[in-house]
Amino acid sequence: MGFEWWHWIVLGIALVIAELAVPAFFVIWFGLGALLVGLVLALAPALGMTAQLALWILASLAMVILWFRVFKRSDYKTRIGQSDGGTIGEVGMMSKPGVPFERGRVRFQKPLLGSDEWECVVDEPVAAGERVRVVAVEGSFLRVEKANSLQGRGQ
Repeated sequence: MGFEWWHWIVLGIALVIAELAVPAFFVIWFGLGALLVGLVLALAPALGMTAQLALWILASLAMVILWFRVFKRSDYKTRIGQSDGGTIGEVGMMSKPGVPFERGRVRFQKPLLGSDEWECVVDEPVAAGERVRVVAVEGSFLRVEKANSLQGRGQ
């Protein structure tokens, strides 16, 4: 007795739902593999049980490998969602000049919150090549000020 296409779909949905109970973010790839086999089996119903299992294993492993190699790069540790306390005070260099009410770009020597270059906003004009310091994280932008303007404030 072989699986029908809808068996794979039900198995895939059950595994994807089971991912909600498992904190490892791993079961979902086997669920998506089962959904893929269900779709392939709906298009090619003559696929044997051995081929179905092989396709499920290969699809699941390919998705796990793709997740770890492409989407979850560990070149740097992102800190999104955590306190921005470690970000405040970081010094970078303006790569695109910043003026009030327009976005500039600042580049950091090491990745900051997962990227080495960020769009930023400023309160006073800052030329490209000037050093700036992060004073706040505002959504997806950094608020920066000239690095030497903060020294007079006791920082």
